[in-house]
Amino acid sequence: MTTRARMPLHTKILIGLVIGALAGGSLRAFLGEDSPGLNRFVDHITDPLGQLFLRLLLMIVVPLVFSALVMGVAGIGDIRKLGRVGLKTFGYTIVLSAISVVIGLTLTNTIRPGTRIDAATRADLMARYGSAAKETSTQVTKTTSGDTPLMTVVKTIVPINPLESSARPTPDMLGLMFFAIMFGLALTLIDPQNAAPVVGFFSSVFEAVAKLIGIIMGFAPTAVAALLFTMTARFGFSFLISLGWFVLTVMLGLSLHMFVVYSLSVKYLSRISPIEFFRRVKIVIITAFSTSSSNATLPTALRVSEENLGVPRAINSFVLTVGATANQNGTALYEGVTVLFLAQLAGVDLTFGQQLIVLYMAILGGIGTAGVPSGSIPFIVIMLATVGVNPAMIAVIIGIDRILDMCRTTLNVVGDIAAATYVARSEGSELLPPPAEEAA
Repeated sequence: MTTRARMPLHTKILIGLVIGALAGGSLRAFLGEDSPGLNRFVDHITDPLGQLFLRLLLMIVVPLVFSALVMGVAGIGDIRKLGRVGLKTFGYTIVLSAISVVIGLTLTNTIRPGTRIDAATRADLMARYGSAAKETSTQVTKTTSGDTPLMTVVKTIVPINPLESSARPTPDMLGLMFFAIMFGLALTLIDPQNAAPVVGFFSSVFEAVAKLIGIIMGFAPTAVAALLFTMTARFGFSFLISLGWFVLTVMLGLSLHMFVVYSLSVKYLSRISPIEFFRRVKIVIITAFSTSSSNATLPTALRVSEENLGVPRAINSFVLTVGATANQNGTALYEGVTVLFLAQLAGVDLTFGQQLIVLYMAILGGIGTAGVPSGSIPFIVIMLATVGVNPAMIAVIIGIDRILDMCRTTLNVVGDIAAATYVARSEGSELLPPPAEEAA
């Protein structure tokens, strides 16, 4: 008797995503946005389920990132090789981020979505989300000091206390990664006999976390359905219509970068068929879309990149863990489009010089924005203030941000994997082993 093939995990997640989105949106349309029963169901059932999944994934990010980076740096061994890998990763990130922002700014200047939204819609959005925008702007103002740009970079990257950095509600991933890289580098410089027990310990931590990832991902189909149900039940799809031109501009930019720029990158730099590349990372795409978090998707990305694409663990651990925070092309594109869109909506005509400032800040934002849902909102507030646009205008896009966050996170994570394949190929690695069988 033949055994019926089990449904792949990515298919289950995709089914959960569709069911959750349709059910939430349909019930909102049928019962109304103020339905007490629907709101209670979201508050007490689907939102806790979705948040449980996200928190489980985020719970393991700190031990995963630290152990992966220490192992990656120690595994590369040769400091000169580590320097090559770091420079290639950084160079790829800067170039691809710049391309993404240029695409976004070009489309926004061409389509001009900010001039296509009527005043009544703008007033309604400002009234609905104005209080949230004021709170966000106030928080950003409080945390922004008068430091020079160089001092800001120093304080952002180099932590005074790595334990405190990792213990924050939203961990300081840049500071944690810097310490992990320095710690791994120190391990390569001491007696191998003394380093071996420490490397072995972090190898065990990595393996244990990887096992935990498999357990958590078994809960993914149900959790993804809950996440999508919560989002569509609370916000619906009405903002997709009222902000249609803005959504169109963002989605067009993300699509061009995903399917044109990344396809060219993996074809000519990684020497992989783009179709085969996207086929092998499909579960990462679905996970990134449903969680809206590069950090939460990192465990799945590490596994898929190594097993399905053949990226060596040392390079994989370094490039993907750094990339989860520092290589966010989708975020850079979105921030550039959003600032120009809101400037157009406010009637502020940005000069070429001001748009170059937007380009520069969006690239920095793509490198330094937190890899968590809606992590780019505070940075957009800073950018608006820098170019002379009222930061309260952020209220216009708060309602739609989570939906677009899902899309730009997908681009961010795929970009990390594309970078890993490029670095691995440039270091002489053979890619594309037979794809690992996906867990049911």
